[in-house]
Amino acid sequence: MKKIAAGVAALLLATVMIQPTVGQAEKKTAADVDKELRVLQEQVKKARAQKSKAAENKQEAQHYKNKTTKNLKLVMEQISIVSNELTKISVKIEETEDLLRTTTKELEAAEERIASREKLLESRIRLIYMDGQVSYLDVLLSATSFSDFIERADSLKTIVDQDQDLLVQHKQDKLLVIDKKKELEGQYATAKDLYGQMEDRKSILNEKEQEKRVLLAQYDQDIEDADILTEEQDKMLVALASKRSDLQKEKNKLAAEEAARKAAAAKAAAAKRAKATTLGGSKGGGGYTGNGGPFAIPVSGARLSSGYGPRVHPVTGEVGKMHTGQDFAVPQGTEIRAAESGTVILAEWWSGYGNCVIVDHGGGVWTLYGHIRNGGIKVSEGDKVSRGQKIAEVGSTGQSTGPHLHFEVRVNGSPVNPSPYL
Repeated sequence: MKKIAAGVAALLLATVMIQPTVGQAEKKTAADVDKELRVLQEQVKKARAQKSKAAENKQEAQHYKNKTTKNLKLVMEQISIVSNELTKISVKIEETEDLLRTTTKELEAAEERIASREKLLESRIRLIYMDGQVSYLDVLLSATSFSDFIERADSLKTIVDQDQDLLVQHKQDKLLVIDKKKELEGQYATAKDLYGQMEDRKSILNEKEQEKRVLLAQYDQDIEDADILTEEQDKMLVALASKRSDLQKEKNKLAAEEAARKAAAAKAAAAKRAKATTLGGSKGGGGYTGNGGPFAIPVSGARLSSGYGPRVHPVTGEVGKMHTGQDFAVPQGTEIRAAESGTVILAEWWSGYGNCVIVDHGGGVWTLYGHIRNGGIKVSEGDKVSRGQKIAEVGSTGQSTGPHLHFEVRVNGSPVNPSPYL
């Protein structure tokens, strides 16, 4: 894109460089001007080639953007799936952390019970060690009566049962501690795996988000660049057309002074007819009749559907878009006639104008006729046309919503309000 822009700058520089000085113009011959015209034509050819390439780039970028929209939909679905998985993993992590806390509490409680029993057992062993081993039989035989015997027997049974139960619980708690430690190890491993899954899903999610942003931005930028380049090429073609017009006039002056005098006489005669009704403007079922300006109305029986100035663009919907001419609503195929005598300097497809004709009337004044139907251009570049001569047929090519003529008046290449000229 930068290389093409550099080419545009080079062409503009070349256009400026070939402009003759007053002294040079006096020394030139018709052959010199012909040579300059050939150089200029080559520049026009290059500019058109670059413009065509920009249009192809834009079309290709738009194609891939449309294709990318489908890919974007798929990426969004993948983002939704990964987000749902991430939510489920987060729930599992919370559940696992709850189990870890519960298991830890159970393990701590079992360890506390074991520590408490070990203290009790240590004290019992210490007591036996200090007092010596007392036989259960000796305790029973030292009873003073039968009732004392029974009480001693019950007390011994209670002590034995308590010791037995204490040992059983102690053993169970030790086994429980082993089980809870294994359970904790499993839960920690599960939590570690879940956290790993979460990081994986987050990484995938970040990748998909980045992919989404790239898909959204990539081809929009390409299309914008192509539009900028096309605009630059349009300016270049206008500049080259202006230069070509100047050279052509210079050639005509050097080659045929008599032809120039006849053209001036024709222009003077046209000025006298300025206020006359032109091209049946007051006929054709009460169509647009103009404002009494010097130019003829280019189509008959037309309705002025859109004037010069800011408006909402009918194709793009852009608010405040400058409308650089007037739109005349007429049926497809309606004859388009030259608003004034002059020289055709452009007769081809031209950007949003579609098929287009530009006529140079001298003095830096041009008229432009846009949206001509395919095959509807009836003149060629360099042709001399007379006021009221058929030059094209109405169509709806380029950025158009229906058959109409887009008519412009340009002074030194810049659009002006056509209304005072009609």
